[in-house]
Amino acid sequence: MFSFPVSAFKRCLIYSLLAVAGCLFFSACQKDSFITSSNAGLSASADSLTFDTVFTSIGSITQSFKLINTNSQKLLLSNVQLQGGSSSAFTININGIAGAAASNIEIAANDSIYIFVTVRINPNLADLPFIVQDTVAINYNGNIKKVGLQAYGQNANFLRGRTITGNVVFNSNKPYVLLGGFRVDTNATLTLEAGCRIYAHADSPIFIDGTLIANGTKEKPVVFTGDRLDEDYKDFPASWPGIYFRGSSKNNFLTYTVVKNAYQAIVAESPADNANPKIKLQQCIIDNAYDAGILCISSTLEADNSLISNCGSNINILLGGKYSFTNCTVAAYSTYLSHKKPVVSINNFLLQNSNTVTNEINANFTNCILWGEEGQVKDEIIVNKQGIDPFSVKFNNCLYRAESVPANSSFTTSIQNVQPLFDSIDVSKKIFDFHTSSASAPGINKGLPVSFLKDLDGNNRSNGIPDIGCYEQQ
Repeated sequence: MFSFPVSAFKRCLIYSLLAVAGCLFFSACQKDSFITSSNAGLSASADSLTFDTVFTSIGSITQSFKLINTNSQKLLLSNVQLQGGSSSAFTININGIAGAAASNIEIAANDSIYIFVTVRINPNLADLPFIVQDTVAINYNGNIKKVGLQAYGQNANFLRGRTITGNVVFNSNKPYVLLGGFRVDTNATLTLEAGCRIYAHADSPIFIDGTLIANGTKEKPVVFTGDRLDEDYKDFPASWPGIYFRGSSKNNFLTYTVVKNAYQAIVAESPADNANPKIKLQQCIIDNAYDAGILCISSTLEADNSLISNCGSNINILLGGKYSFTNCTVAAYSTYLSHKKPVVSINNFLLQNSNTVTNEINANFTNCILWGEEGQVKDEIIVNKQGIDPFSVKFNNCLYRAESVPANSSFTTSIQNVQPLFDSIDVSKKIFDFHTSSASAPGINKGLPVSFLKDLDGNNRSNGIPDIGCYEQQ
């Protein structure tokens, strides 16, 4: 029978024990050492924190998220900081360390730490934005991971992803802040009382499939704009998407309504299913839209005594339709946007799936100023025609700037290339007063008598011959 020497057995056992101990020691050392690779894994339990409390007094609420080390070695966070610093409305506590920042934070292998976030806001401070934002930045191994923070900053009615059904009235007691989209359902009517203020977040287009009625007054206009009211952002174009009147929408009426700082302020798609214009704008201001102030696609719209100013493209009509603009001032100067497109562009066609589709058009501009800053745009009115559909585009008693009379249109008793003498235009200071500066302005007493008896300021036009533009010289 084979005999295994005792001394050899002992040596084998010792070697085995040493090997196991070595492995355990190596494993322990590895677990206690820091991973330095830029590919090291770090996950957060949330990409962002939203504080959904509607504050009615000084508000304070705490939430938290975890940072999870998914590696088999320790991870060293070189820095965790609140990017808004000590002036932020948020404060953070990093694994028990309170402050705006902390450095050299260890997370054990396959372990996690908590970061607590507190927001403290007085919503009655009028200069606060409606949405207060900040970011927690985590630096490790040359990487930066961010967790966004968002809270409501002012007293308001906050509506997230809301659809209006039935007949609903918004009053002027508190502003309305729209988040994540807003829609007026088919056959529903939303009525906005005088002084109502609507602030839309960057992710919140306003879709009108039913009816929108805005009952503003000169003293208390209805206002649509973005929800960033802090000084650095309050006048930015494209701060919110805009108002979209879609196919089933009808009987929309906006009076003394301001729509500003949108991407596309007012978009009208297709005509209404009745004999009325899809949209009526009376004594409205459309201002500082990034792309288009008014964009109509084969639709119907009437506007009177309104100002459409400083948009990427003030009025853009595609695929025909029926339109009437009376005593409107349509003007563009370079502000946040360079003036590169005509203030009025009219087309009876549209390219769809590589095919050109045409439609009939009937557009009338009466007593309007159509003007843009000189420099890059030679002709402020462009009218393009294709196909054989009925085509009528008329400008009556208008004042406009163009090198030559625009094609495919007719002009009656109009004034070409004579400065309208606006009261005060200072691009560098962002001053734009489109009243006429004196009784000698070329548009004074040069309009046609019309049925609209009040200008944008609410002044009478019935004293003699009306002026051209949205303001009547007093």
